[in-house]
Amino acid sequence: MRNSTRKRLHNRSVTSRLHTLEKGYLKLLSAGKKDEAATAYKQISSAFDKAAKTGVVHRATANRKKSRLAVRLAHAK
Repeated sequence: MRNSTRKRLHNRSVTSRLHTLEKGYLKLLSAGKKDEAATAYKQISSAFDKAAKTGVVHRATANRKKSRLAVRLAHAK
């Protein structure tokens, strides 16, 4: 029971960080800051890969989100 509680709290913090990074990335894109958005994409891509590696997010979900964010970056340029 202690293990599951600890893991649940850790997973929640990781998913919260992913959502925060994603929102920041989308704000940069909407503001037209393409260079900063490109560096933010690298960060969020790495964060999704790490979350998928540890099992917080499913691998296919991480790949799908990274792909959709990359498409948005390509259309912004």
